[in-house]
Amino acid sequence: MLDAIEPWYYFTSPVYKFNKPEFLKSTSEVCLEQLLKTKKTTTLNEIYPLYNTNSLQNDKRLKDLVDFVKLMSWNILDSQGYNMTLYQMELYDFWCQEHHKGSGHERHLHNTVISGFYFIDTPPNSCRLIIHEPRSIKEYANLLEKDNSQATYASNMINFMPEPGVVMFTNSWLPHSFTKNESAEPFRMIHFNLGVNYNSLSAVVI
Repeated sequence: MLDAIEPWYYFTSPVYKFNKPEFLKSTSEVCLEQLLKTKKTTTLNEIYPLYNTNSLQNDKRLKDLVDFVKLMSWNILDSQGYNMTLYQMELYDFWCQEHHKGSGHERHLHNTVISGFYFIDTPPNSCRLIIHEPRSIKEYANLLEKDNSQATYASNMINFMPEPGVVMFTNSWLPHSFTKNESAEPFRMIHFNLGVNYNSLSAVVI
């Protein structure tokens, strides 16, 4: 008789999703306004048909979204076991991307602590978010999957269909990419990255 398989799971890679449609109207307005300014000084690249705005984190119309992103990032790290009483979140990047047909983003990661996205316009057949296996050595010791349409421990990547009004967070060490936009309509999102600073009390104690 075979023994029951009872694994212990360590070194997992969490992904977090929150539905926040209440931020959608103001965020869309700000992004469209700033994208219009960007387009006046930027020519769309035929190979990478993408527009990036400047940082938007100081726009007062986005304060509620910015506050939510910072608070949830702190709470996520705290729930993961980090001693967040020592730290406060610092928002490094908070900008809008507009991906036109054929635009995507290759696999990469960020030298920060928390990364994430707020999806604004997600037409059918547009970009999908891909989260990649972070343990690079697994790629060299991997076996064929039974069914790569299923998310299992054999998977090397998981894809997500973005939805308007959804915020997603990951640890920044988790690589991600976006598939190419196959739609004639642009795909728009806010991309953000956060780090930490010691808070004033912990700085005194240390």
